[in-house]
Amino acid sequence: MAKVPEITLSSSCNLTRPVIGMGTSSYPPADPETAKAAIIEAIKAGYRHFDTAFAYRSEQSLGEAIAEALNLGLIKSRDELFITSKLWASFAERDLVVPAIKTSLRNLQLDYLDLYLIHWPLKLSQEVRQMPIVKEHAFPLDIKSVWEGMEECQNLGLTKAIGVSNFSCKKLEELLSFAKIPPADNQVEMNPLWQQKKLREFCKAKDIHITAFSPLGANGTKWGDNRIVECDVLEEIAKAHGKTAAQISLRWIYEQGVSLVTKSYNKERMKQNREIFDWSLTEEESNKIDQLPQRKGVTFASILGPHDLMLELDAET
Repeated sequence: MAKVPEITLSSSCNLTRPVIGMGTSSYPPADPETAKAAIIEAIKAGYRHFDTAFAYRSEQSLGEAIAEALNLGLIKSRDELFITSKLWASFAERDLVVPAIKTSLRNLQLDYLDLYLIHWPLKLSQEVRQMPIVKEHAFPLDIKSVWEGMEECQNLGLTKAIGVSNFSCKKLEELLSFAKIPPADNQVEMNPLWQQKKLREFCKAKDIHITAFSPLGANGTKWGDNRIVECDVLEEIAKAHGKTAAQISLRWIYEQGVSLVTKSYNKERMKQNREIFDWSLTEEESNKIDQLPQRKGVTFASILGPHDLMLELDAET
């Protein structure tokens, strides 16, 4: 199997990481032992980049898996891994950011993160226990003050780099107007059926790396569907290469210069998701993918409810 290539996040932080990572968000949430066992399998399979979040409830399982991998000698040191976590929207206040990352580090049994992201471009009330929510529990994000908290996390050495998730060009423009440390990464939904061309061009110009979540359309979750894995165009290209439609999607994302986070607790699919580096798409195949009809899969309105703030965020580009 070809070695997983590494990318540099941005020139501002000069941090490298494997271009493909394992996601740990599952719906419904996996029980902790299942998640831990899958992460250990992923480390055995060669994964070194792991993506978690306070909201996924997978930080503790990932932390236990890392500790076990060290004990088993699967890795020699924590430094071999690239770990990303995220600031949950209920803690999106200036004074709550540093305590929030410290909670995540305790959950993970780690001294530092490699990357810490603002999970959503909005703030939620601490009273939120389930979704959808009532509109009174959601507020616009005070990006300036929250970003100061993120910068403090990096300055304290609690994370090597900071970034955002689900941010539009408009939100990034606002952030860049005052950021002392620019965001290294923007993690967003991206796949052949939601290609994010405008955002990719913007981020490239501003030296912000993009990481794709839902690269396979989040099939099997309540917000995702099977439109990637059952896309006729992708299946046709897959046949020509002796690959799966999923592998065509992942390869296409990689060829756009984007990192990707895939979530599978299935050993065979974990392996397949990494088998995308020793072949390439033809120009004709790439052009066919470029012509696919576009539709966003994950919307704030579908998760949190069709409130004005959610519809406004969903409409932003």
